[in-house]
Amino acid sequence: MNHQSTVENGQNGNSNSNSTNSSTVLDIYPLSCYYFGSKDAIPLRNETVADRVRRMKANYDAYGMRTCVAAVIVVELFKHPHLLVLQINNSIYKLPGGRARFGESDIDCLKRKLLSKLCVGEESHGPEWEIGECLGMWWRPDFETLLYPYLPPNIKRPKECSKLFLIRLPASRRFTVPKNFKLLAVPLCQIHGNQETYGPVISGVPQLLSKFSFNIVEP
Repeated sequence: MNHQSTVENGQNGNSNSNSTNSSTVLDIYPLSCYYFGSKDAIPLRNETVADRVRRMKANYDAYGMRTCVAAVIVVELFKHPHLLVLQINNSIYKLPGGRARFGESDIDCLKRKLLSKLCVGEESHGPEWEIGECLGMWWRPDFETLLYPYLPPNIKRPKECSKLFLIRLPASRRFTVPKNFKLLAVPLCQIHGNQETYGPVISGVPQLLSKFSFNIVEP
């Protein structure tokens, strides 16, 4: 049974937390604590796989290995941790994030991508995104191969490195998503091992989060 929830309407909420500062405890807040809205659509590339490979090769020749960053954002719903995932064209699932510019740091890139994917202009003056530790790294050995959760020893010049960072949400925040995207709250139990639906990176997130104890903070 599919239990993913599209987050469209929410309310702001406040929370009084006495949580510990331990890095192995992750405070998560109910989905109802957050407001969700929409903004103008983001243009998407309409390209074939061959077009994408050519573009990646051209970028690699110009700038070297491509670096991507992605945000792992967890909320509570039905007393269970849910991961926030972007859905594109009703079939493609992605974590919020994207490709770093040449010379741009991982943290600066992720903040920029979170603003473009989950905020509007006036929200850039809101609470800072609290970007936590890097949970994992995925490597693309070749232009046409899938990502691996390790760098194969025979690969000396990988084409892409994707890094997943934990985001620690405050008690309230406004999320504003492009109209051609859907922001879904998907339970970890549905994502775990479900590579066929969510791909290898997202389906591996529950295992990356297994070292944390979830502290559900009631508003």
